[in-house]
Amino acid sequence: MKELWERDARAWAAWVREPGHDSYWRFSPLFFELVPPPGRRTLDLGCGEGRVARDLAGRGHAVVGIDASPTLVELAREADPDGEYLLGDAAALPFDDASFDLVVAYNVLMDVEDMAGAVREAARVLVPGGRLCASIVHPIVDAGEFDGDGPDARFVFEEPYFERREYHGRCERAGLGITFHGYVLPIEDYTRALEDAGFLLDALGEPADPGDDEQWKRIPNFLYLRAVKR
Repeated sequence: MKELWERDARAWAAWVREPGHDSYWRFSPLFFELVPPPGRRTLDLGCGEGRVARDLAGRGHAVVGIDASPTLVELAREADPDGEYLLGDAAALPFDDASFDLVVAYNVLMDVEDMAGAVREAARVLVPGGRLCASIVHPIVDAGEFDGDGPDARFVFEEPYFERREYHGRCERAGLGITFHGYVLPIEDYTRALEDAGFLLDALGEPADPGDDEQWKRIPNFLYLRAVKR
C-alpha cells in the first residue's frame, strides 16, 4: 500500500486541497469535536500532505506529522515550512516511549498494512492517560452500494461484511481523480487492536453526512474512535 500511495501522492494532494472534492471538508469539524484540547505534543499519524496537522496547529496543538510517502512529506513541508514532518512507518515509529499525549490518525488505519502494529506503536509513544483519536472509513461503505440515486434507495451489501480484503476504488470529479487504496476490515479488528495495545475505548461516533446527500444521512460513512492508554 505504501508504494501505491507514493505513486498517487501528487494526485492525492490535488484532490484534497480542492475544497469540496473530498469529504474532509464536511466531516472534519465533527471529528475535531472528538479531539481533546492541546497538550504537550500531538502526533499526526499518516499525515499525508499535512491538512490535518495544519488544522491541529491552528487549534493550538504542537504537532509532529509522519507519513510513509516521501512525496507527501515533501508536500506537507512545502505547505507548512514551520511545521515538523518526518518520513517513517506507522508500525515502527522513530520516537521514544511516552513522547506524546495525543495521537491523531485521520483516515489512516485502514490504509496501513500492519494496522495492529500501528495501534501498538501509537500506544507506545503515548504517555499513560494519553489518547488516540482515529477516523476510519466505515467498513460497510466498501461492502456495498445504493441501488439507485433517490433518497430512499436501498443500500445493498455486495461483499461479505467479515471478509478481510484489499480495496482499490477510483473516484473522479470536476477534472480531478484519485484511486483510494486500503483494506476492508470489520470493526472488531480495530477494537481488538485497541484492546491488545492497552487502550480503553472511551468514545465512538458514526456521524451522519452533514451535507445535502440524503442517502448518506441514512448510513454512516465514517467511524470515529477515541481511546485512552491505560
